[in-house]
Amino acid sequence: MRRQVRRGIDTLRRRLADDPPTSEEGLKKLVDELIQQVAAELRTGVGSKLSRVLNATGIFLHTNLGRAPLPRGVAARLPALLDAYCDLELDLDSGRRSERNRRAELLLTTLTGAEAALVANNNAGALVLVLATLARDREVVVSRGELVEIGGSFRVPDILRAAGARLVEVGTTNRTRIEDYEQAIGPETALLLKVHPSNYRISGFVASAEAAGLVTLARGRGLPLAIDEGSGLLRPHPAPQLQGHESVQELIALGADLVCSSGDKLLGGPQAGLLVGSKGLIQSCHRHPLYRALRPDRVAYACLEAVLRCHLAEGALPLNRLWVERAVHRSRLEGLAPTCGAEIVEAEAFVGGGAAPERPISGEALALPGDSDLLYRLRLGDPPVVGYIREGRLILDLRTVDPDDDALLATAVTAALAG
Repeated sequence: MRRQVRRGIDTLRRRLADDPPTSEEGLKKLVDELIQQVAAELRTGVGSKLSRVLNATGIFLHTNLGRAPLPRGVAARLPALLDAYCDLELDLDSGRRSERNRRAELLLTTLTGAEAALVANNNAGALVLVLATLARDREVVVSRGELVEIGGSFRVPDILRAAGARLVEVGTTNRTRIEDYEQAIGPETALLLKVHPSNYRISGFVASAEAAGLVTLARGRGLPLAIDEGSGLLRPHPAPQLQGHESVQELIALGADLVCSSGDKLLGGPQAGLLVGSKGLIQSCHRHPLYRALRPDRVAYACLEAVLRCHLAEGALPLNRLWVERAVHRSRLEGLAPTCGAEIVEAEAFVGGGAAPERPISGEALALPGDSDLLYRLRLGDPPVVGYIREGRLILDLRTVDPDDDALLATAVTAALAG
């Protein structure tokens, strides 16, 4: 930083010597230009700082905005665990070394009914660990309709190859039956894999093998069944958008041997891969040398443990704001609309994060006269606000804004409108 500032000062000196401004206004303009130049060089050289953003897009699990925000109660207790030592791998009773996974495992098994659990750094990592442990140099049977691509062009077939497993595709893009899996099983088959197509939906002439049928087939052929649930829905949720999405708890109850899911989506926690299932298979994954490279640090464990305890106590989680009562939400909108110079319009919100695609959540949002220029000024405000443009108006959906931030939002909008 000092280097860029010094270079800016040297440039200023040269310009003052070569072509001195004739007025105070000219000098101020010259200094402002150089300050902007130095700031641009700093952004290019070291990047901008991570900023707290008000998400008014109506997409709750917005990948570009960090997916699920932690509950404020959870975030409030983190500093005490991060700015000092903690008993991550120490049993305070005995004074001996313990396992960092132990707390999360107890909570996950209690919440899902699984025999054992293990935490990786993300869901893809958990899946890679399963495949590398159980299917290296062997075959994995997957439906063609479940060979999904998730964000960043990351594809399930690529994950299988990276883990050293051989993919066996069965069925067609739109229809796969239990018989397709059965006919593909051979001497080299290591496991059956079912992937939840969370980020897309096929409609029309479709069919897929249900988890219950795959459990029966896998047990009859002496094979493990692994299911990538993906979205981190631990237990059934009453929201209409999540109906038909089998939770981790339900999949374990059906008899799935292993289920992996994400921590920073519907769970509402940090980035993590949650792997639950039979004790023997979990232990095999835990012993695999690759797990050392995939295990989370204490920051992730501290966040995850606190969020899991919220689920256990059925406490308030940020995701619940998506399904707030319409009358309560309307009252909040009516309180902010005059301050922001906005009107209330119908708007659809979405779960996001690949969950419940094409299942919008009806409701209302604020609409302001504005275009991309206003959108830009809001993004550069303090705090930054992210909304979206629809039919020539700026839409701000409060369902993804914490009510405690309403005053900040109003201030940011007022400043942006003032240019």
